Amino acid sequence: MYGGGGRGGFNTMGLAFPPFTPAVKWLVIANVAVYLLMLILGVTLPGWQHSLLGWFQLLPVAVVHGWIWQVVSYSFLHAGLFHILFNMLALWMFGSQLEIDWSRQKFYEFYFLCVVGAALTTIGIGYLGVGLAHAFGDGVPALVRIFENIAYVGTIGSSGGVFGIFMAYAMLHGDNQIMLFPIPITIRAKYMVAIWGFIALVGAISNVGGVANFAHLGGLLFGWLYVRYLPRRGLMFATSERYFGVRNAYYRWKRRRAAKKFEVYMRKHDRGDYFDEYGNYRDPDSRRDKPNGETRPPWVN
Repeated sequence: MYGGGGRGGFNTMGLAFPPFTPAVKWLVIANVAVYLLMLILGVTLPGWQHSLLGWFQLLPVAVVHGWIWQVVSYSFLHAGLFHILFNMLALWMFGSQLEIDWSRQKFYEFYFLCVVGAALTTIGIGYLGVGLAHAFGDGVPALVRIFENIAYVGTIGSSGGVFGIFMAYAMLHGDNQIMLFPIPITIRAKYMVAIWGFIALVGAISNVGGVANFAHLGGLLFGWLYVRYLPRRGLMFATSERYFGVRNAYYRWKRRRAAKKFEVYMRKHDRGDYFDEYGNYRDPDSRRDKPNGETRPPWVN
């Protein structure tokens, strides 16, 4: 891959290979290990291979009946050597830069969000087609028939996550030059990703390349949504911050509620107000002047 001047422009050109960052390394190892396992089972125990494929591929009709693990497990299965080779090379070449830009945890989060998003896109398109087919009856258009078939066809491969990586790379490093190996020409990353997206869209509409094109489009969509809208520190950080914010607000509400009940009790016994507006206890002595004119600070529990 050719690297250049990032967002600001392309000043120098040189052939460079990114490092194997930790998250990318383990994803590649996991995918290759599963591929080799399925390859060995295909030679020694083909029945087991067929059963595992049925359990772990993405089959929309199975997912809606409870096989929800398939929205992730399908991404570790590949159809052949060139299928896994392309995906793993793309994961390494582009994913490593994103992991360097972000962090290991955020990259994992992003990758699996794109994997799940690609699966949900495939499922949604499939059942949209099922609904439209029932609505049209016998006069079903060809495009609707393509959509309907998706619900009953299995999908495998990490391309949904990889296409999400493509989109994020194009958004963050769109001006970097990429060599179209083995063709000795270069193209900016954002234009290359636009071409791949167009090819996936045409393939999805014309049913060229199977139902995986919808997973590619779903990966592109969720990659764009993640980079465009999610917080800089990631979805998990935002979720944890929101959780702690809600929890703390609940505790403050309970404290204020208990303080009001106690104040009602104290007023009935002609006693003063011992709580502030936040439900914190105030030491009665804090309102009394000391002999030297100083006052004690409020007592906050």
